[in-house]
Amino acid sequence: MLRKVQKLQEDMQNTQAELEAKEYEVSSGGGMVKVVISGTRQIKSISIAPAAVDPDDVEMLQDLVTAAVNEAISTVDKDYNDTMGALTGGLNIPGLGL
Repeated sequence: MLRKVQKLQEDMQNTQAELEAKEYEVSSGGGMVKVVISGTRQIKSISIAPAAVDPDDVEMLQDLVTAAVNEAISTVDKDYNDTMGALTGGLNIPGLGL
């Protein structure tokens, strides 16, 4: 039993390291704003299409950036929770969630 727990712990550490090394790209506004985020939830880059920049409607651009960043964070969280949940067989182990 102890060996199984140690193997699970090792698998979880390896999987967590793999997830943290991943990068995700998400977009909003039909691709007008793109965000690249790491598995550690650090924003790597934000790309904004020139057509999204309207000096008369700065609020729309702010909304697009906010939506893209929020979607990026949600994407990382979902992948982490799905992957770790599959590894642990759905057990809710404290300290594993983001």
